[in-house]
Amino acid sequence: MALLKLAVFDMAGTTVRDLKEVETCFADTARQVGLDVSDEEIQAAQGWTKRVVFEKYWERQIGSRNEAWQKEVNASYILFCHNLEQHYLTQGAQPTEGAMEVLSFLREKGVRTALATGFYRKVTDIILDRLGWLEGLDEHHQNQGASPIDLSLCTEDVKEGKPAPDMILKAMEVFGVTDLSEVLMIGDTPADIESGKRAGCLSLGVANGSHRREQLEACQPDAVLADMHELIPYLQGRGTDFPA
Repeated sequence: MALLKLAVFDMAGTTVRDLKEVETCFADTARQVGLDVSDEEIQAAQGWTKRVVFEKYWERQIGSRNEAWQKEVNASYILFCHNLEQHYLTQGAQPTEGAMEVLSFLREKGVRTALATGFYRKVTDIILDRLGWLEGLDEHHQNQGASPIDLSLCTEDVKEGKPAPDMILKAMEVFGVTDLSEVLMIGDTPADIESGKRAGCLSLGVANGSHRREQLEACQPDAVLADMHELIPYLQGRGTDFPA
């Protein structure tokens, strides 16, 4: 049987309900700054660090990475951050169906849980606070109290964000997990799946977020679940063993 010690989850669309907030804020920002990018391109970039996305599409529009490109990238990213922060501050956030049950189940089984998001720290903490998950996290974003998660990671905590495997590897380092066969990554975007595959751990997609099942299956994950409710029976069905 496979032993599971660490489960790494994406946030928006996986553990946090996705009402297309990020896509909408990005599209609104692009329109405000005059960036030519389609809705399909915005969706395809879900899970990626948004500054990198602005860099990519401004380079296409301007033609090179010059001073004008840098100015547009900086202004666009600052405006996007403002729009996103204001959204979550005013609209709040809710967990996805089944997320709390999964986190509770894994805690009972002695499995460490980490959130790994493409958000930056300020908006990550706004979302966690609105969920009631920030309470108990210390200055290192590790749980010392009442949070249902054990660790919060964002792009500022690692050298490279998703689809790089850095956040998975960072969570392993924090919890002293050295065997990738004891780790799973689950998320709702191709970037999440690629992150898990590049790390070499169990890599799962969940189709209750930004991408449809067939879009996730094209990334060749180990499995695609319909929603978070399916994770517990999936683990039990594959004969997973737990530390507790």
